[in-house]
Amino acid sequence: MRKTGIISGGRRGIGRAIAVQLARDGFNVVINGTSPLDTGDELSDIRAAGDCLYIQADIAKAVDRQRLVDETVQRFGAIHVLVNNAGVAPLERADLLEMSEESYDRVMNINAKAVMFLTQAVAKQMIKQEVYGKKRGTIINISSCSAAVSSISRGEYCISKASVSMLTMLYAARLARDGILVHEIRPGVISTDMTSGVKDKYDDLIQQGSFPIARWGQPEDVAAAVSVFAGDAFLYTTGNYIDVDGGFHIRRL
Repeated sequence: MRKTGIISGGRRGIGRAIAVQLARDGFNVVINGTSPLDTGDELSDIRAAGDCLYIQADIAKAVDRQRLVDETVQRFGAIHVLVNNAGVAPLERADLLEMSEESYDRVMNINAKAVMFLTQAVAKQMIKQEVYGKKRGTIINISSCSAAVSSISRGEYCISKASVSMLTMLYAARLARDGILVHEIRPGVISTDMTSGVKDKYDDLIQQGSFPIARWGQPEDVAAAVSVFAGDAFLYTTGNYIDVDGGFHIRRL
């Protein structure tokens, strides 16, 4: 039997790279997105590596979160890995004193609340399942270096990612007894649609030496970390995080 992994926000960028990697690792892959697929072969590279199911669902809504879980189990029988990857940036970068409640609510609903309750739904399903392999399940949260680095022009995003870090610890503490491990990955500056609008800013920071590994991160860099956590390499580790940021987190004098 192949293990099954759900990747929220798996159509583009980091999520897509994770989906491809898990398929190559031998997983059935369930990709969640909010809109219909553009073409019948949009996921051909993933399907070439393994069985893939696309489920259109808005994980900010309770009914869609439960449907995502139910349809996955109906198709594959179980859920072994959840990658909470879906996330949004503010529609407009605004000074902290000008941030609107509407922007705050939108970002928090998708980036934090959806993670809280999708994890809850998946964890309940995992607990009902038999242990397969060396653990019952794995939950991997994709947060951001912004969980610990302030950016006053997008405060709601920073707050949402800091929330994901606490959710990682909370669920790790609760689910360890059930054989479910929880990890967090904090990407730095990764080349995706989300960062394309500020490319010049980050190009300058790279040139100035802000990143010890002086290049843009790629979605595949994050996917490689997910691959390790999803496997059986770390069995005495939970509630932790790894920075995938080219060393940006290192304090230097």
